[in-house]
Amino acid sequence: MPLLEVDNLHVQLQTQRGPAEAVRGIGFTLERGETLGIVGESGCGKSITVQSLMGLLPASAKVTGSIRFDGTELVGLPERAMCEIRGNRIGMIFQEPMTALNPVHTIARQVGEPLRLHRGLSNADARKDALALLDRVGIPDAAARLDAYPHQFSGGQRQRIGIAMALACGPDLLIADEPTTALDVTIQKQILELIQSLVAERGMALILISHDLGVIAQSVSKMLVMYGGSLVESGPTAAVFAERAHPYTQGLFAARPALGAARGLKLATIKGSVPELVDLPAGCPFAGRCRFTIDECHATRPPATQMPHSHQVRCIRLDHVLAEATVA
Repeated sequence: MPLLEVDNLHVQLQTQRGPAEAVRGIGFTLERGETLGIVGESGCGKSITVQSLMGLLPASAKVTGSIRFDGTELVGLPERAMCEIRGNRIGMIFQEPMTALNPVHTIARQVGEPLRLHRGLSNADARKDALALLDRVGIPDAAARLDAYPHQFSGGQRQRIGIAMALACGPDLLIADEPTTALDVTIQKQILELIQSLVAERGMALILISHDLGVIAQSVSKMLVMYGGSLVESGPTAAVFAERAHPYTQGLFAARPALGAARGLKLATIKGSVPELVDLPAGCPFAGRCRFTIDECHATRPPATQMPHSHQVRCIRLDHVLAEATVA
């Protein structure tokens, strides 16, 4: 049995312009110890998807479909039962560590909190384990800094503290939502290497959200490409990178800066911008921005087409897209 099974997940949010479908029938599975990446532009539904796994959506959100975690259905699970899973068996590293940490509590108190709540440790034992966690994630002179506050650490150190909190109870699944946002390149590399080593060391499953295709290529074994709350392409990372069968995936790859490119060469762009959720077409969410768009694209929700190597693509004009790619 997979550790995580998501089937036909829909998330409807209430907006000023009325209800909007932020996640539109996505599904995937994750085995124990497996790594999964989710990519796409801002507003495509990546964070909403993982927030639904954690039970962190707004109270007004409507969730349908199924999220089964180790055999337990999470959709509709009472909050008290969800609290037994959140922070215990599912840990999350948030995008911005300064807002994820409480500015008025010490680091020892915050890292030790999951241990007190879920493991029943005393304050002294939780403090001892918090110190070990801070040492493991590379906080320098951790023993002397246990009683420091978040503002007394650098951005990279705060993210390391967030990782320590997420790992405190030894979760089965670790979710990392853009964990290197606003960090410089050197620190980004260190944080990603730390996450990879801890996932391998503890045998955890990992869901990594990132805008950086290079990070996805180096960090996960399979990936989902999301747009407009929908999956447009998914499969083993190597297969998706090699085929790039969906026009949106092709656009993301084409927009990457290339080393050695001539000075002044403009980057390729995807025309238009991501529409608001309430303005998404009933059919393919990428219709209108895609140069292969025909009238049917606006009305027909694309089914999944099976490619080699467990690779799936959702595009009703896939034959034309692949034919053009072959000629090119």
